Amino acid sequence: MKPVDDAKTVQGEGDYKSAEKYDESAQSFVKSGKVAGAAQRAKPGTPREAQELEDAEREGLSHSKGEDPGVKREAQAKR
Repeated sequence: MKPVDDAKTVQGEGDYKSAEKYDESAQSFVKSGKVAGAAQRAKPGTPREAQELEDAEREGLSHSKGEDPGVKREAQAKR
């Protein structure tokens, strides 16, 4: 295997190039002013769809070990 000269070339988990592209894309989307419209379009279209989403969330949470305590601290610190 060839030695890696630059830490920024890591691929796979910790893929810096992809993370950078994602961050730039997300920031661009936020600055575009299209967030509110996208959020509105993402809402469930019917009560049945809303129930399916709630059921799916409950199922997913049943497999979770819970919220990362660090995430809660960061969210509360921002208030």
